[in-house]
Amino acid sequence: MFRLGKWLAVGLAVCMLAAREAKAGVGFQPVSPDELKMTSEPLAPGAAAVILYRQVDRDDNIHTPHEDNYFRIKILTEEGRKHADVEIPFLKENEDIVNVRARTIRPDGSIADFGGKVFEKYLVKGKFEGRDIKYLAKTFTLTDVQVGSIIEYSYTSDSHEYMLFDSHWTLSDELFTKKAQFSLKPYLGDSYMSYNLRWSWNILPAGAAPPKEGPDHIIRMEASNIPAFQTEDYMPPPEELKSRVDFIYEEGLAAAKDQASYWKDFGKKKNGQLESFIGKRKAMEAAVAQIVSPNDSQDVKLRKIYDRVQQIRNTSFEVQKTEQEQKRAKEKSVENVNVEDIWKRGYGNGIQVTWLFLGMTRAAGFEAYGCWVSDRRQYFFSPVTMQGSKLDTNVVLVKLNGKDLYLDPGGAFTPFGLLEWSETGVPGLRLDKDGGAWIRTTLPQASESRIERVGKLRLSDSGDLEGTLTVTYIGLEAMYHRLEERHADEVERKKFLEERVTSQIAAASEAELTNKPDWTNSETPLVAEFNLKIPGWVSNAGRRAVIPAAIFTTAEKGIFEHADRVHPIYFEYPHQKADDVTIELPLGWQVSSLPLPQNRDAKAAVYTLNVEQSKGALRLTRKLTIDLLLLETKYYPTLRTFFQIVRTGDGEQIVLQPGEIHARN
Repeated sequence: MFRLGKWLAVGLAVCMLAAREAKAGVGFQPVSPDELKMTSEPLAPGAAAVILYRQVDRDDNIHTPHEDNYFRIKILTEEGRKHADVEIPFLKENEDIVNVRARTIRPDGSIADFGGKVFEKYLVKGKFEGRDIKYLAKTFTLTDVQVGSIIEYSYTSDSHEYMLFDSHWTLSDELFTKKAQFSLKPYLGDSYMSYNLRWSWNILPAGAAPPKEGPDHIIRMEASNIPAFQTEDYMPPPEELKSRVDFIYEEGLAAAKDQASYWKDFGKKKNGQLESFIGKRKAMEAAVAQIVSPNDSQDVKLRKIYDRVQQIRNTSFEVQKTEQEQKRAKEKSVENVNVEDIWKRGYGNGIQVTWLFLGMTRAAGFEAYGCWVSDRRQYFFSPVTMQGSKLDTNVVLVKLNGKDLYLDPGGAFTPFGLLEWSETGVPGLRLDKDGGAWIRTTLPQASESRIERVGKLRLSDSGDLEGTLTVTYIGLEAMYHRLEERHADEVERKKFLEERVTSQIAAASEAELTNKPDWTNSETPLVAEFNLKIPGWVSNAGRRAVIPAAIFTTAEKGIFEHADRVHPIYFEYPHQKADDVTIELPLGWQVSSLPLPQNRDAKAAVYTLNVEQSKGALRLTRKLTIDLLLLETKYYPTLRTFFQIVRTGDGEQIVLQPGEIHARN
């Protein structure tokens, strides 16, 4: 017994040592005289630094998944020295960064090993569907980095168990990469479960051959001369634009012969799961009877069901409870349940709430379908890749008065008739027993998501502007404010709204919220009333005074100013802003000149500005409509010209003739 324990301990120690050595990462490369002499990169003219070599070795062992990363960077200019400050981002809930090693190779070839401390800092902290999300970074600074130096560092990203379904290689980096090498040791299952592994790629650079699997079942790829990735405002999700390889693990689905058969099998499987979940017709009919009246029209019935389902506790948007807290609350798991269970308990996650709505609409006699669609926050879905996991959110398609209506009551604060922005204008699979059919969700009109600002302000003799302002957030604009502040207290919400107002004014200003907006109702606009003050709004021009023709213009300043554009232009959703501000002038002040009206109609983008004079007052009206989602790069010059016109119009001035007292001052 003793001997067995001893040898078991020795065996474990050997295994742990082997594991540490296996995860120690890539070793540093020898010092290269040619790399030391290098002063520029012809394929990346003007680059401050370039990646000489990068290596990524990923192991998808389901119990200890990890990825070893190595970077070798040449510093070419003084600006490039900033890369000595290394930042390695990671998602705290899913992974950790370990085995960090680094060194500096000076221009003369001598080496300074990194012996400093590795720090951890927050990049983003927030919540997603009730869960705490923490994007952190391991940071450190290499010493003695000069122009001409080479810096090297390596680290291991340790993922949690079973975190293999996000396997991918991202080739693109902010720096030009001369050479890169990638490998993946896949997880192919065990005696209890098996997986089919496929891979697809997006925008492979010219210097990259597609990945290949070797006799040892390890997938490898080499790439060279990978262009630096450029970041621009209003561009599609970076993951959609970067060169990358995605690995797809599928459980339980046989390897499909072609795209059509893959999606047919996938759709049948999903439809079977859905029908099993909602197949409680009598329970749903009884529930619907409590909600609607026999004399209700179809429109009224559907709205009543929608409103009632949205009152179900949605656990996806709550602060996540610990297991002990759930036990104290005597809450049962929402796994392995059906629509009847969700209705009786009064709570479920967002997906279950939406399927409950589907069950009720069918019980009420509507023709309705469950749909799995692709969220476009991180990428744009294509059926060609045969990635069922990327149909990752659900909506309900209801036939109402001959029209298709897409609804998602499981999205917190989503108004009837709208979807979350990331679910709009996307492809999806409408489920049925035959495998389903492809659909595309609707894109809302700009007028359905707008910000209206109405001001009643007074201009003082001293040049201050103050009065009342009412801001009304409608549609998705209201929804996302409510969603963002759902866990905040009254003080935080007040600060949030006040800062939203002052951030849109291109001058120091003060806003104080004076009402209590309705943060709970999905259907009504979010209305916020303020006392607003903008000190020194008037600029003096000799014996005259000048004020801008528009007030809330900060969002349009500085966008689309560059002459060239690399990526397509992408707006999250169509939207509209409308301002109507009346300014009462001081006694004795006269209007010397008004700017000409602006009216620019570029079809998908419209801008109007008008200043009118009445007795002792000015009325400023401005409207900006963006009714598009994605615009090809070739149309960028037209859009850039449009926003130049917007900024020019916003910068027009109203010239006033002050009264005698102000003029003497």
